[in-house]
Amino acid sequence: MHDLKRITAAGVSAALLKAERYRLLNEPAAAESICLDVLAVEPDNQQALIQLALARTDQFAGELSGAVERAREPLARVRDDYRRAYYLGIVCERRGTAQLRAHPLGGRDIAYDWLRRAMDLYEEAERIRPEGNDEALLRWNTCARIIDRHGMAAPDREPLEPAIGE
Repeated sequence: MHDLKRITAAGVSAALLKAERYRLLNEPAAAESICLDVLAVEPDNQQALIQLALARTDQFAGELSGAVERAREPLARVRDDYRRAYYLGIVCERRGTAQLRAHPLGGRDIAYDWLRRAMDLYEEAERIRPEGNDEALLRWNTCARIIDRHGMAAPDREPLEPAIGE
């Protein structure tokens, strides 16, 4: 095991910008590493917690087993109820779309359950959103369009309980 080098408090802002840039460059592992470095210096940094969750969702395509819990973990420390519900919705939405891309047997039913769970979380966020903030509505509409485009419907079984908590 390597002893990791600790960044300075003065370097946090620049590091967060770099993490966002790495996410945009489709290098989520690098973004995740940077967020962990920021959190080592500022454990309650809300932006780093959210960026970490998003960087982990960016990796869903390569790893589904345990990936939701890894993405959800930093969101439990987000103080704002709206942001926590909104980003938990993103975790579910991205898990659902990763399921669709993977195309395993029964994948559409599982994807549907994840997308519906995302929509429920977006509705929760919508109820407590700041005035003028329509992000949750936009994401809800995206999920609805994905479901409609793929001709998905509620499966003839009880919905799965996606491993995501409030």
